[in-house]
Amino acid sequence: MATSVKIDDELKNRIQRLANARRRSAHWIMREAIRDYVEREEKREAFKQDALDAWATYQSNERHLTLEEADAWLAKLEAGEDAELPECRT
Repeated sequence: MATSVKIDDELKNRIQRLANARRRSAHWIMREAIRDYVEREEKREAFKQDALDAWATYQSNERHLTLEEADAWLAKLEAGEDAELPECRT
């Protein structure tokens, strides 16, 4: 699918300089930049949706961990221990 994007001369020149330095085409640089942006924004949107889903779940059942419980569990994981998720409270 071909798509046109209008960019100003300054940005066009910056892209071309980068393309020359990387020995790539300007088209490749722009395609990679768009792909990276879309992937990052999809991850951000998924994270936001996960947070909203978690909040909705909490509101419906009020199950949670305390900050201390979560910190202790995460510290064990960070230390490489095979730690089980603590039981949630109500």
